[in-house]
Amino acid sequence: MSQAERAYLTLRDLILSLRLAPGSPVQEGQLTRELSIGRTPFREAVKRLQAESLVAIYPRRGSFVTEVNITDHALIADVRRRLEGHAARRAAERATESDRAELAELRELVASTPRDPAPIMDVDARVHRALYRCTHNEYLETTLGQYYNLALRIWGLFFDRLPDVADHVGEHAELLEAVIAGDADRADRTAVSHVDHFEQAIRQAI
Repeated sequence: MSQAERAYLTLRDLILSLRLAPGSPVQEGQLTRELSIGRTPFREAVKRLQAESLVAIYPRRGSFVTEVNITDHALIADVRRRLEGHAARRAAERATESDRAELAELRELVASTPRDPAPIMDVDARVHRALYRCTHNEYLETTLGQYYNLALRIWGLFFDRLPDVADHVGEHAELLEAVIAGDADRADRTAVSHVDHFEQAIRQAI
C-alpha cells in the first residue's frame, strides 16, 4: 500500500467514525505527526477526500471536515436505492468462488457481531465494500463507496436513536445469502429494502 493510500484510508476512517467531527479543522501539522504520515501523501489524501465531499478546502483558511447536512440524506438515499440494488445483482451474477468464500466468512461475522456502535458500523462497512468489489466494476465500486461513506457519517450521528439495529444486522445476513447463492433478483430486492429501511429509520430519528 502506498503512503498516499494509507494516508487517505486513515483520514477517511477518522472522518467516518466522527473522531474528526463535522466542521473540525484538518490540521496538517498535528495529524501528520500523530499519524506518522508525510506531508505530500497527506495533502494528496486531503484532495481526494475533497473530491468525495468529506473535506472542504478554503483558500487562506485551511481544510475542514464537511458539515453533515441532514437534508441531503434523502438525496443520498435516492441514489443509493438505485445503485445498491444494481450492485447486489451484479455481485450475485459475477462473484467468483473466492469472493463467495469471503462473503460466507462475513455472514458468520455478522451473526456474532455485538450490538454496539463501533463493531456494527465496522461490519456494515466491510459487508458493503466487499459486495461492491464483487461487482467487478471499478466505476460502480468507486461511486457507491463515495455515497456509502456519506451515509455512514449520518448513521454515526444518529446511531444511539435508532431502535432496530438488530434488524439492520439481520438484513446483512439475508443479502449475503442471496449473493452467495447467486440469486440476483433476491439480492437486488434485499439491497433496495435495506436502503429503504435505513432511510426511514433516520427520518424517524431526526
